[in-house]
Amino acid sequence: MSFTQHWQQQNWQDLQLQSRNFNFIDVQVALQKTQPGIADLQALLSPAALPMLPELAAKAQQLTRRRFGHTVQLYAPLYLSNLCANECTYCGFSLSQKVKRRTLNLAEIEQECLAIKALGIDQVLIVTGEHERKVGIDYFSNVLPLVRNYFSNVQLEVQPLSRADYHKLKALGVDAVMLYQETYSASAYLQYHLKGKKSDIHWRLDAPDRVGQADIDKIGIGILLGLTDWRTDAILLAQHLRCLQQRYWRCRFSLSVPRIRPCSGGGTIANPISDKELIQLICAFRLFAPELEISLSTRESAIFRQHVVPLAITSVSAGSKTQPGGYSVEPENLEQFSIDDNRSPQEVAKAFIQQGLQPVWKDWDSFLGR
Repeated sequence: MSFTQHWQQQNWQDLQLQSRNFNFIDVQVALQKTQPGIADLQALLSPAALPMLPELAAKAQQLTRRRFGHTVQLYAPLYLSNLCANECTYCGFSLSQKVKRRTLNLAEIEQECLAIKALGIDQVLIVTGEHERKVGIDYFSNVLPLVRNYFSNVQLEVQPLSRADYHKLKALGVDAVMLYQETYSASAYLQYHLKGKKSDIHWRLDAPDRVGQADIDKIGIGILLGLTDWRTDAILLAQHLRCLQQRYWRCRFSLSVPRIRPCSGGGTIANPISDKELIQLICAFRLFAPELEISLSTRESAIFRQHVVPLAITSVSAGSKTQPGGYSVEPENLEQFSIDDNRSPQEVAKAFIQQGLQPVWKDWDSFLGR
């Protein structure tokens, strides 16, 4: 059974009600498990677990240090284009947004690479809007060899592609593909994704499987917090993770749970999640999957990141620019969303060192093999 088939059998309302049915004893039992299952994760994510957040955080930190040592990786997003053919109500790149559109050429990309390298960063996450015709596999095939020359680790966060395209990306040196479902609620998904191929929820749900079939080293999944009930979304996300881990056991997996940030034309957040609840979510996933890489971006404040990174985070972005050309030219109002942590990579690294953590600036050298 594919995950999409499994997902179609789930009842959102039933899962939502289940998360309210756990008590203090259920949470205590889940905290003691060495291999928590889905039901244990539901208990750890339930409202009943919030009073036990210190115990949850302490165990998450212990598991993180045991698996990853005292390291935390630094990376930077590299935005190549804000062209987009989708209409998503929460995004600054959305088709209807009245913003200047820009797609970087090879010369401009090289300037961005040089500027990021000057920051000390050696790992990048390539990001674009979703526009298959102008920013699709042909564009990626053209620009990836250039980016690959500059960085030891190259990850991709773009529109879902075909299995054949992911095979091409692997051959071009892509180390990881990040594909965030945004929400697993079918009704909410349609509410927030109005036009374009992104409105096809099944094409997106199946995309991580296509990445795994292409044998790409790392698959990143996640949800966008603020769209709907985060606890229910998190349970379906966990089910998706387990399904992928069983099928593509040679791959590594990473998690990102970003909160919606203000953007051009953005409205109010319908389902906000508090700082404590976000910490609960991150730490619960660490207990559920101790080997999981968990990322925290500059969407979150410096203070929040300093408190949360030591608990469960394995990688953070630093010095981020969320618009094409943001590192090498005078910034224009082209950003996908506003960031909250404006510190330089050196400031971020220094703060981690003061906490007893070791910043890791690069991931792998190509001569060692991939």
